[in-house]
Amino acid sequence: MKLPRDVSGEELARRLAGLGYERTRQVGSHARLTTGERGGHSITVPMHRDIRVGTLDAILERVAAHFGLGRVELVERLFGSGDSGES
Repeated sequence: MKLPRDVSGEELARRLAGLGYERTRQVGSHARLTTGERGGHSITVPMHRDIRVGTLDAILERVAAHFGLGRVELVERLFGSGDSGES
């Protein structure tokens, strides 16, 4: 599944809140999100207008590993199936 290309840091933080992540601190343009689910986990999210695709992929990979999900399953859970007919 292709990752969305226009995700902001704020949007990602909102979507991760559905998995129990909360913003615990912010220094400059980077926020620390923490969840107590499954033993606790923290990630750093850049609060930029558009997160680079490689950065987004790395964040999602860490979140998926923490929850024991596949990356595709996590992307579908956070962003929907995204079936708009790839070209």
